[in-house]
Amino acid sequence: MGTTRETILEELNRIQLPEGGTLVSKDMIKALNVDGDQVRFVIEAATPEDASKMEAIREAAVKIVGALDGVSGVSAVLTAHGPSQQQQAAPPPNLKVGQHPQPQEGKILPPGVKKIIAVGSGKGGVGKSTVSANIAVALAKAGKKVGLLDADIYGPSQPRMMGIHQRPQGDPEGKLLPPEAYGIKVMSIGLLLEEGQAVVWRGPMLIGTLQQFLTDVNWGELDVLVVDLPPGTGDVLLTLGQKSELSGVVMVSTPQDVALIDARKGIDMLNKMDIPVIGMVENMSVYHCPKCGHEEHVFGHGGVKAEAEKIGAPLLAQLPIDLETRVGGDEGRPVAAGEGVMAGAYAALAGKLIAGGVV
Repeated sequence: MGTTRETILEELNRIQLPEGGTLVSKDMIKALNVDGDQVRFVIEAATPEDASKMEAIREAAVKIVGALDGVSGVSAVLTAHGPSQQQQAAPPPNLKVGQHPQPQEGKILPPGVKKIIAVGSGKGGVGKSTVSANIAVALAKAGKKVGLLDADIYGPSQPRMMGIHQRPQGDPEGKLLPPEAYGIKVMSIGLLLEEGQAVVWRGPMLIGTLQQFLTDVNWGELDVLVVDLPPGTGDVLLTLGQKSELSGVVMVSTPQDVALIDARKGIDMLNKMDIPVIGMVENMSVYHCPKCGHEEHVFGHGGVKAEAEKIGAPLLAQLPIDLETRVGGDEGRPVAAGEGVMAGAYAALAGKLIAGGVV
């Protein structure tokens, strides 16, 4: 019989916190998942400052759970559910998000940001936002200072995927301070709306909002700002290419012909705008049956690799259909933040970006 959640929580309840209480009594254990002999959970502190002081407690939690019978692997991630003390002390932001575009001279590169890269796709549903979040996390784990901008205004998903619930605060200059998770600064229209609230805007409002996210957010010092684009070839990509110093785009597609048709249109748009294609990612490349080991190419095989060779761009990764990736995204626990095969795949992808001088 495998280890149960109750057994794990009993063990974690033995870890005393310096200020009193335990990880369990303080309700700091989140997203606890037991998958066979693998255990994953998140330790959620009140603020980023508190989380930064809890590495020894995280290590103790990993050790005590790893000693249980039937457990061969443990992944525990530190995060925070509230703003930093600096953000708590700052006045509320006086920023109305959603405006028509403003005149600007030249292309924007936010102060302190070294590079901007975007992650795009020709069509929706190919896992672009999942890839964006995990690329950002993998780059942060590799030691880079990373920001993540959710530019999918109509369908923002990064707050859920990154496990962020608090609204952005303001700095003394009235700019928005992006909340942090997994060492990444995150900004999304989803952090400024009530859950389930729709964005009903025409194109000019999208352009103005993207412009605000580049100019009215205090991103601080970043090696790279990763932008999660909406699918297709619409206003957001056009605006980002024309109004920001965009280094290039990572294109995500599944191997199937229907997805590749739209991916080619996105690549054609990038070529017309003289925006480099950094590389391509084949997502949902194969399904590995966990019970029998059979492999099934549900969406076809090799299409993205062939397309990358055709346009002379590197194939950055071929990522399988993976339950842990889906569960982690729904629970605000990006798979790249933990350990295992998928975390290794994203680490390798980030390594290629770094080795290629992209970041």
